[in-house]
Amino acid sequence: MTWRAYRSMAKAVLRIPKECAPRIIWKFIRNFGLRNLVNIRRFERRQRQGAPFFPAFVIISVTESCNLSCSGCWVSTGGKKSLSLKQLDGIIEACKRKGSYFFGILGGEPLMYKGLLEVLAKHGDCYFQLFTNGTLLTESVALQLKRLGNVTPMISIEGLKDESDRRRGKDGVFERTLAGVRACRKARLIIGAAASICQSNFPDLVNRNYLDLLASEGVHYLWYYIYRPAGEAPNAANALTKEQIRALRQFIVEQRNDAPLQLVDAYWDDKGQAICPGATGMSHHISPSGALEFCPPLQMAKDFIDDDAGNLGELFERSEFLAGLRKLAATHSRGCILLENPALMTQYLETWQATDTTSRGTVLEEYRRMTPLAGHDMQGEEIPEQNMFYRLLKKKYFFGFGVYG
Repeated sequence: MTWRAYRSMAKAVLRIPKECAPRIIWKFIRNFGLRNLVNIRRFERRQRQGAPFFPAFVIISVTESCNLSCSGCWVSTGGKKSLSLKQLDGIIEACKRKGSYFFGILGGEPLMYKGLLEVLAKHGDCYFQLFTNGTLLTESVALQLKRLGNVTPMISIEGLKDESDRRRGKDGVFERTLAGVRACRKARLIIGAAASICQSNFPDLVNRNYLDLLASEGVHYLWYYIYRPAGEAPNAANALTKEQIRALRQFIVEQRNDAPLQLVDAYWDDKGQAICPGATGMSHHISPSGALEFCPPLQMAKDFIDDDAGNLGELFERSEFLAGLRKLAATHSRGCILLENPALMTQYLETWQATDTTSRGTVLEEYRRMTPLAGHDMQGEEIPEQNMFYRLLKKKYFFGFGVYG
C-alpha cells in the first residue's frame, strides 16, 4: 500500500467519529467491537476443543411481511409468518448466555414487525445490524434508532433508479430508499448499504462512481452480496457468471485501498480463499417460523425453537441435521452449495425429510428445479487482500477451523 492509500483509508475510517453521535460511536466500540472480539475468541476455543456447538453469530428474520416484492427474493410474497416478541427476546437472551451479542435482523421488512425497537431497546448491551429496504426509515424512526444507540441500519439498494424499480416491483423505490439514508444521516447514525449483485445491476453498482455517491449521501460502509436466485420466482438468468464474480472480487480488493467508505464482504478470507459462514459454523439463521436454518435462502429445517426460545442452546448443540449440512457444504467446496450443487443439497434435504419453513410451502420443488450456477470459490485463481488492515482483520475473523481439510 502507498502512503496515499493509507491516508485515504484513514480518511474513510475517521468519517464515523466526525459524522456520528458520540453515544452511537461508544455503543459501536463497546457492544460491537469489544464484545465481538471476546465472542470470536470463545467461538474459536469451542471449535478447537470440540465443545458443544453454538454459532458465533445468529441472523434472525423476524417476519415474512414486506412492503415490496423483489425479483429473486426467497421470502414468501404475502407471507405472514413472524416470530413472537417472546421468541425474539428469548433468542437474544439465549445467545447472550453463550457470549454472543451481535445480531443481524432481517425480514421481509423488519420495520414492519411491531415491537421490534422495544425488544432492541431492552438489550442495550447488544449490537444489531438492521437489514431494511429503507422505505420506512422516516426521520422519526431514525431518531428512535439514535436513542437506542445500538443499531446500524443496513439499507438495501438494488440498483439506481430504473434498475431499482424493476427489481423492487414498484416505482419510486430508489428515491424513497435515499430518503431513508438521509434521515439516518440527519440522526447521525452509522449507516450501511447492502447490494445483492447480479447481472442487471452490476454496471450500476460495481464502480467507483457508486461508491462516491453513497459516501456523499452519508453511507459509512457497503456490503456486497452475490445474488442467489431463490424463492417462488427465481431469475437464474440474472445470476453472475464466474468472470463477473472474479471481477467483483477484484473490484472490492482494489477499492479497499482508497474508497471513501468501508467495503465489506463475507465470502473470502485474507488469502482470497472462499468462505461459507454456514459451513464454518460462524453463523446460522432463525426464520420467522422459528426454524434453525443453515443460512437465510436455505429454507428447510429439522429444528424449531419453542414458545420462548428456551431450547435454542440445546437445539444448536444437538442438531445432527445442521452438523451434517455443515460437513456436506465444506466437503463439497469452499463456496456456496445452493449455487454450485443444488442437486446434492436437495438430496440431503430429502434424505432428512426436512420441513419447508415458509408460508408458500413449495421450497423443495423450487430446489429440485435449480441448476448449478457460478459460486465464489475461485480455486487456483484466488485474489488475496492487498490492504494490510483488511488482510489482518480477515486473518483474525475469517477462519475455516480445518473444515475445508
